[in-house]
Amino acid sequence: MPKYQAPLRDMKFLLNEVLEIGSYSNLPRFADAPVDVIEAVLDGGAKFASEILQPINAIGDRQGCKRNPDGSVTTPKGFPAAYKQMSDDGWMAISADPQWGGQGLPRVVSMPFLEMCSSANMAFSMYPGLTRGAAEAIQTGGSEEQKKTYLPNMMTGKWSGTMNLTEPQCGTDLGLIRTAARSGSSCPTICPSSCWAGRSSSALPNHR
Repeated sequence: MPKYQAPLRDMKFLLNEVLEIGSYSNLPRFADAPVDVIEAVLDGGAKFASEILQPINAIGDRQGCKRNPDGSVTTPKGFPAAYKQMSDDGWMAISADPQWGGQGLPRVVSMPFLEMCSSANMAFSMYPGLTRGAAEAIQTGGSEEQKKTYLPNMMTGKWSGTMNLTEPQCGTDLGLIRTAARSGSSCPTICPSSCWAGRSSSALPNHR
């Protein structure tokens, strides 16, 4: 059976010897994240990736997702349980703003974790990954009402976000996207021409 062993030694070397993260304790987010805490987070992330995500990687390849007649989607065996554990263990938003339910760790901590998850199981990692991107967009450009409505549930994984970027005329050249938001009487109207999207019909949040 294939195994995944996270390159923890390399990651810790880069963080400690190259980036010298221990010298940033005077900066926001780093003050509450000393080196021992960061290394413990990486150790836990490596365990989650190798013991939870990697074993269901091949299952995802074999089974894939199934779209049911009622429009719902059934994900591969093991994916719902892994998603629930990821949510319960607090991995969904380790670098997100604590105001909205995140842990507030430095981004330099979350990126190695995301790399481990993607290396162990890329298909699964798209679920929380795209939600994370959508949440960041709301946090950056959303109104206070939108933030209060969406962010807490997205941080826990109860709600998910998707990526609607691929359009008929541009393929992977995202610079040609023509989707636009037009102002309306109460809220903007999104006018897309997308032909398909990544994990837009997700069954996983329903299994939290």
